[in-house]
Amino acid sequence: MAALFQTKLIVVLLALVLSSATIAQELEVDELLSLRREKLARFRLYLHEIFDGSNATLAYAAHGNATNLVFGTVSVLNDILALGPEASSKVVGRAQALSAIASQTESALTMIMNFVFTDGKFNGSVLTIAGRNNLNLKVRELPIVGGTGAFRYARGYVRTSTIFINQINKTALAEYNVSVLHY
Repeated sequence: MAALFQTKLIVVLLALVLSSATIAQELEVDELLSLRREKLARFRLYLHEIFDGSNATLAYAAHGNATNLVFGTVSVLNDILALGPEASSKVVGRAQALSAIASQTESALTMIMNFVFTDGKFNGSVLTIAGRNNLNLKVRELPIVGGTGAFRYARGYVRTSTIFINQINKTALAEYNVSVLHY
């Protein structure tokens, strides 16, 4: 009887030690994150879009019904992200997004966008933006909802404005001012 009790006691103690080690590992990760200081990064990017032709960076995935060709339009984009508004500006990544015109009364997009960095300080990182982009407003604000790489645990916002839409060249340029907290 004493041997059975000792065996049970050893099993219980072993289970406690193993669960304590797991809890300690989880605490170490949380403590490490809390010791790292959160940083605020602010930067400006320019989104260069080509919406027609053989080099188009925007594609329409679905259109609304026949009575309303705007509402319900879904598009996918893979636009150039550059440091400046000029076509010759340094490219630092791509803006890859899925957007839909979700309002029946305004030119307002519901969009999910990833800034995929392929060069520069944030090379290999992704910043994720999701929200409503009301194109009727001069300046729009969208939330940053996360990211990867340098932008793990990211939160913040972007303020965007359209610089121009050129119907002749089928191009558009938008400015994105990013304010993001990250570790």
